[in-house]
Formats: sequence, structure tokens, C-alpha cells
Amino acid sequence: MKKKVIRTATIPVSLSGLLKGQLQFLGQHFEVIGVSSYDKEVLKVLEEREQIRTKAIEIKRQISVFKDFKSLVQLYLYFRKEKPFIVHSITPKAGLLSMVAAKLAGVPHRLHTFTGLIFPTKTGFSQKLLITMDRILCACATKIFPEGNGVKNDLINYKITSKPLEIIANGNVNGIDTSYFAPSQFTATEINALKEKLGIAATDFVFVFIGRLVKDKGINELANVFSKLSKAHTSVKLLLVGGYEAELDPVAPSTYDIIENNPHVISTGWVDDVRPYLAVSNILAFPSYREGFPNVVIQAGAMGVPSIVTNINGSNEIIKDGENGVIIPVKDETALYDAMQAMLESQTPFKADVCRALITSRFETQVVWDGVLDAYQQLQ
Repeated sequence: MKKKVIRTATIPVSLSGLLKGQLQFLGQHFEVIGVSSYDKEVLKVLEEREQIRTKAIEIKRQISVFKDFKSLVQLYLYFRKEKPFIVHSITPKAGLLSMVAAKLAGVPHRLHTFTGLIFPTKTGFSQKLLITMDRILCACATKIFPEGNGVKNDLINYKITSKPLEIIANGNVNGIDTSYFAPSQFTATEINALKEKLGIAATDFVFVFIGRLVKDKGINELANVFSKLSKAHTSVKLLLVGGYEAELDPVAPSTYDIIENNPHVISTGWVDDVRPYLAVSNILAFPSYREGFPNVVIQAGAMGVPSIVTNINGSNEIIKDGENGVIIPVKDETALYDAMQAMLESQTPFKADVCRALITSRFETQVVWDGVLDAYQQLQ
């Protein structure tokens, strides 16, 4: 009989997106169950694509004492019922509640992967609260996996835990299928057709951003800089692939105005497949304030697209400055403008095959999956 592994996340798209293919792979060796908040369609995808069982337990991303306690009790009761060998969580809120519930339920192996830390960008009471929550999480976990060296160093520097910290493979929670994310997947005809559909001219230079359109992703800075850039260059486009989260992390009203009214900005909303949008783009602009190990930077590199990133956890481990992109300071509009201007004027050339090779050699999915499996199999 296979031992049970329960993977938990706050929302199901984190399991279906961040761990695509990994759960099915692990299911060859363990009985895998996915636990997250309810979303009928996403849970169905998990069950059919990953061939695992799922359980819906509502977990709110925002702090809510009553709702969080209710989720904690439900997780505890479910873990007591299933008696898993391992509970392995990702995402902050699911991590905290899952680790506490698993400890109370007597689960022998309680693992958490930190895909990013929120508290380094916060101040005052908010930062203290978040640090306390992560310390509780780590106290209840038996093994902690930072997604990269930046996250690992923050956990150490902020004294979140004194437990050993292990990075699986070269970092990143799932790696990337480099046969799927490959320039060869798209013909010139397909690329030209999408450009025509989006209103991108053959002579346009395209910057792309992929992710949530929120303040913490640096969208305010990106919009301001591009607004200036588009006044000086008529053959430039900014392609925004992602949706707003106005209730959690809204952008400035001026940013919203630029996105909606600047004719050089193309906003697609959320899409199922980002590859075509990378295929029509020249540069990924990703001025985020904080990340764990951003998949989009890896995906862009695999598609041969260089990146402008900020000097933050994950991004500065994927991008080798001057080889497959440029690293700039966080929240620095001048540096962002200069980098985008240099790219636009081809003062900083990057080769697509070099960008791709730096990803395929370090972040192929099978390398990460084998690392996770090895970590599980070492547990007694």
C-alpha cells in the first residue's frame, strides 16, 4: 500500500499551476491528495490531469480569526481521518494552518515550501505579525524548503527558524518543461497572426509583463516608465498579461488610467497559455518588489526572451546580469527607464539561445521532481 501525501495550498490554482505534472509524478510512488479552497473547475482539472484525489477546505488569503480557526479545525479533522505520512504545504496561509493542524493531528512528516516571503517588504505591526506567523509555521514543521537562496537567507536573517533549510535541486517548486516552453512551438505565421490580432505592428518592439496587475509586482513603476517611453518612441508596445486584484493590492489610479487609455498598452487579462505572448515579445519587464522564485522569468528564458528584473529573491538567481537579462534596484523608475531604453535601442543585446540554455541546464522539470521525490523517500 502506498503511503499518503497530502499537498495543501490556499487556492487550487496554486496546486494546478505551480505543481503541474509533479503531483501525477509523485502519484506513481505515493497516494497523493490535494487540499485547497473550493473551485469546482480547477479541482476537476487536478483530479483528471494529475490523477489524484482532492478535498475542498476553505482557506482565506486574508487574515480572519474566526474563518482561520474554522479552517484549522477542518484541516485537523481531515488529517486525523486520512492519517497521511506527509503533509506538504505551499503558500503562506495554507502553510501556517496546515502545519499547525498536522502537528496537532500527529502527522509524522510536516513539510513546507516557502515560495516567497511577504514580511521583508512590510513594516511595523504588519511585519511583526507576519514574522510571528512564519515562526509558528516553522515551529510546527519538521522540514522546511526555501525555494531559493534569497528566501533561505531571509529566513535566517530574520531569525524565523533555526532548523536546517534545504533547497531542492537548483530552486523553484516545479521546474519547467522546456519542450513545452520552447520557441520552436510557434511558427512565424502563428506569431504574425497573434501580433495582428493584438494590434502589434511588425516593426514594434514589445515589452511584456506577465502576472497579477498589482502594486507589489511593480506595475505602478512600469506604467509610469512606459508612459514616458511611449512618448519618445512610437514603435513600442507594452503587453500586460494578467488581471487586477483591486481588493487585495490595488494599483494607483494613475496607473489604471495609463493601462486603460495609453494606445501603446495592450492588456489581455488572465490567459490559459502565456507562451504565445512571450513568442511575440522582445523583453520581459518584471519589476516586482518580492518573489520566491518567479516562474514567469524562467518561462521567458526558456522561450529565449531576456528579462529586466529587480534585485530580489529568485529573480536574481535566475537572471545572470548581462547574460540573459538585466538586474535593477527595486522601485527605481530611473533604472527601469534606462534598462528599457537600452533594450529598445539595442544597446544591451542578448542572444535567445543563451537565454534558453541558462534555463534548460538548471530548471528542467524532471530535475526538480526527482529532487522532491528523493526528499520524500529519505523520510522514515
